[in-house]
Amino acid sequence: MKGSKICGISDLTTLNYIINHPYSPNYIGFIVNFSRSPRFIKFDKLTELLNEDKKNCKFTAVLVKPSLEILEKIKDLPFDYYQIYDCTAEEIQSIKNDYNKKIIVALTISDQKDIKKYKEFEKIADILLFDSKGYDQSESFNHELLKNVNTLKPIMIAGDIKTDDLIRFKDKPYLIDISGHLESKKGVKDLNKIDKFLNTVHNINS
Repeated sequence: MKGSKICGISDLTTLNYIINHPYSPNYIGFIVNFSRSPRFIKFDKLTELLNEDKKNCKFTAVLVKPSLEILEKIKDLPFDYYQIYDCTAEEIQSIKNDYNKKIIVALTISDQKDIKKYKEFEKIADILLFDSKGYDQSESFNHELLKNVNTLKPIMIAGDIKTDDLIRFKDKPYLIDISGHLESKKGVKDLNKIDKFLNTVHNINS
């Protein structure tokens, strides 16, 4: 495994715990404009969270087909990456040019046909994320479909991944993106589950 991302952070206690964990993740994701998600953060709360010292973590704005209004609103926030769903390659290229951010292109997958779409975004993406079509729901897809992906770009995977599943990705060059399975109830992160996940990633990679 190449590292990890914890997504859907919405409170200061959890954020500080993750940032200061001895095996903190590479990336921390914030749901910026997808209001139906229980992990969505309003702008004032978002700016408060992003004031924290991120240390070695990369802050990531999770954006579903973002409007010009939201892109302008967040342009001065200290995000390292924009993780973008439901945009064309041309739209993502425009966002990358206008806002000078690294881009995680999120592709939602149900079958091999969906996997092949990565080729449209390969030149634009800094990271290719293969996720389920569940969005805010913890849904899975067959991660074995990724064996046919041939790219030099980093690959991130999501989609109903549990801490106990991680061992099967031990020899895969993936970044693991996890959210729902680190919660005690929907939208509420559990520090014990986060600790277990981060320790497990560390132990596997050691």
